[in-house]
Amino acid sequence: MDSIITSDKKWYALYTKPRNEFKAEEQLNSVSVENYLPTFTAIKKWSDRKKKVTSPLFRGYIFIHSNEKERFLAVEQKAIVRTICFNGKPSAIPDWQIESLRKMLTETFDVVISDKIETGAKVKIIDGPFMDVIGVVTAQQEESWLAVSIELVHRSVMVRLPKESIIKYIE
Repeated sequence: MDSIITSDKKWYALYTKPRNEFKAEEQLNSVSVENYLPTFTAIKKWSDRKKKVTSPLFRGYIFIHSNEKERFLAVEQKAIVRTICFNGKPSAIPDWQIESLRKMLTETFDVVISDKIETGAKVKIIDGPFMDVIGVVTAQQEESWLAVSIELVHRSVMVRLPKESIIKYIE
């Protein structure tokens, strides 16, 4: 069994029980497993009041940065259902996808895009508040959208970008 457990840490997506993403984060923190729960804040309106509410960006998922031993420990937590697998093996998420997602969610500024980039092109922003974010251009009109996808969970986060930014193609 020790030959399976390595010290190399990778990002994994875990399924959580429905509406248990914050509980999963709490449980993972309690057993010292590095995790990332992307969230967003929106204003919810009721008949008598408005309130800022923080929600998980990807319902039913939380990400962990772990080795095999820590991944096993994470899956033992009550709020976690299982690891996302492909062909029966835990699927690792590339570091750049998590880092780009983190950067996009921490910045609130507009980022701009040049005119000559085609829809579907994989790009890296080389200037501005989203510097080093990698994504895919998903629209070309008055304003463009940059999507950063977590392919494993089939979800994308999109940011509207005015056309003046500097972007470099990724080969």
